Amino acid sequence: MKVGMIGCGVISRQYLASFDQLPDVQLVAVADLDRARAEAAAEGREGVRALSVDELIVDAEVDTVLNLTIPAAHADVDLRAIAAGKNVYSEKPFAVTTEEGQRVLAAAAAAGVVVGSAPDTVLGTGTQTARSAIDDGTIGTPIAAMATMVTPGHERWHPQPDFYYVPGGGPLLDMGPYYIHALVTLLGPVSAVIGASSRLRSERTIGSGPREGETIPVSTDTHVTGVLVHESGVLSTLVMSFDAVATTIHPIEIHGTGGTLAVPDPNRFDGDVEVRRLGGDAWETLPVAAGYVEASRGIGLQDMAVRGSELRAGGALGQHVLEVMNAVLESSRSGSREEITSTVRRPAAVALDDVRITV
Repeated sequence: MKVGMIGCGVISRQYLASFDQLPDVQLVAVADLDRARAEAAAEGREGVRALSVDELIVDAEVDTVLNLTIPAAHADVDLRAIAAGKNVYSEKPFAVTTEEGQRVLAAAAAAGVVVGSAPDTVLGTGTQTARSAIDDGTIGTPIAAMATMVTPGHERWHPQPDFYYVPGGGPLLDMGPYYIHALVTLLGPVSAVIGASSRLRSERTIGSGPREGETIPVSTDTHVTGVLVHESGVLSTLVMSFDAVATTIHPIEIHGTGGTLAVPDPNRFDGDVEVRRLGGDAWETLPVAAGYVEASRGIGLQDMAVRGSELRAGGALGQHVLEVMNAVLESSRSGSREEITSTVRRPAAVALDDVRITV
C-alpha cells in the first residue's frame, strides 16, 4: 500500500518512526500547508517526495491518504482524497460533526474505496489481551465499565494547543476516541448515552515552545462525563477532563459477575492486564494472549493493507465512536438521554503476534 501523508505536525513523528517497520506499507509522499515541514519530513527518506496538499491528493503513485491534519480539516481532506479515488486513513477523531463523518462514509461507499480511522492502539497487546480475557469468561458476564482520563491540560506541553480548546477539540473528542474505541472493542457497540460537561476557565496559558506565556481562549467544555449504554446492556461510565490533576483509578476497569479486569492505558499499545477474581485477595497479572506485539502508530495501516475493507480500525467504527461522543456532548446541553442511530460490528480479534513490529 503506497501512502501519502498529509499533515506533518507533532503526531506525524510517531507515524514516521514506524513506516520502515510495516512490511506491506510504503510511504511515498508527504504534504503540509507549511512546505518547509513537509520537506523536513521527507528529508533523508529514499523515495519520499515533499508535495503540496493539492499535488499529493491527485498523485498517481499514492493509493492511500493518511490524514494527520487538525480535526476541523479531517472530513474535507478525506472527501477530496476520496473524490480522487484514494483510500483514506484518518487520525482521530474521524470528523468533528456526526454529519461530516456520515458524508465521508457515503462518499467512500459510492467511490468503492476503503476508509480507516485511528486510534489503532486497540490492536496492541494491552486491549487485545483484555478482550481475550473477557471472551474467555475470566470475569464472568460483564456488567459495567469505567473509563477515566484526567490531565490538567495539553497546553502545558503542546507548543500549538489552540485546536484542543475549540469545538472539535476538548478532552472528549481528543482523548475519548482511545477509550471509546477500546470500550466498543471490549464490550460491543453503544445504543444510547447520557452526558454532562463543564468549562471552568475561559482561557489557557501555553507552557512551552515559542509561544510560551501566551494565553488562548477556551470555547469548548473541558470536563465531560457520561454513561454509555451498550447494546449488550453493559453500562460504561466515562470521565474525560482537561481540568483535573491526577487519578489513581485504572484507565479502564471492566466489572463482571466473576471479577474485575484492569485494562491498561488505551493510548498505549501494550501494558499489563490485571484481574481481581471473585473471592480472590489480590490482583493477578494476566499473560499476554492477543494483539500485535510491540506495535506502534501505523499498525492500523498495516492491518488495512492486509485486510482491506475488513480492517479492524475501520471508518464505520470511527464514525460510531464520533456519534457517541457528539451525543454525549448534546446530552450535556439538553439534559436528555440521546439514542445512537448507528451500530457497528465488534472488530475481529487480533491473534497474538499476527505481525511483530519493532521500532
